[in-house]
Order: sequence, then C-alpha cells, then structure tokens
Amino acid sequence: MDPQARQLLQLKAQVLQALAHPIRLSIVEVLRDGERCVCDIAEAVGAERSNVSRHLGLMLRTGLLSQRKEGLRVIYSLRTPCLVDFLACTTAVLREQLAGTRSALSRLGE
Repeated sequence: MDPQARQLLQLKAQVLQALAHPIRLSIVEVLRDGERCVCDIAEAVGAERSNVSRHLGLMLRTGLLSQRKEGLRVIYSLRTPCLVDFLACTTAVLREQLAGTRSALSRLGE
C-alpha cells in the first residue's frame, strides 16, 4: 500500500474513533434534527454539561461538527449530515447480526 493510501486510512480511523463513544453517537443523533446549544444537547443525551462539552470539543477538532456564536451561547451542528446515514448503516449491520443469531438459535431447536 502506498503512503498516501495508508495516510487516508489513518485519517478515516481517526474519524471513526471520534464517533466511538455512546455520548458522541447520541450527540450526532440529537444534531440530525438541526443545530443546538450545549445546554440542549446535554439535556437530550442525559449527561453533565461539562462532560458533553468535552465530547463536543473532540468532535470539533476532528471536523465532525461546526459551531457558531449566538450571543453568549455556542450553537453546534453536524458539519457533514451524512453521518446520520452512516449511523443508519450501523443499525442495519446490527439487524443483520440479530437475524443471523436468531437463525442459528432456531436451528439448534431442530
């Protein structure tokens, strides 16, 4: 593999790592409906505002989110809304796993 392809894979892994936490996945789901402030996001995900702020910071640094100021509030949004499609794809993978498990279990009873 050439160095550029290896670097691209490394960057993709960083994006996936930035999503790899339940709170960060929840943040993406909250923001799929539009931009929100940290106070609204914290309430929606059921976590402390300081903890959510830490996760938002990481997501900003990796380019998953955008932010803008509105008075004293900071408003967050998804930089690339296709993240929602990616999460839908992960749900499809889980459904397939469940179907496979059910099928294997039903064969045990035969």
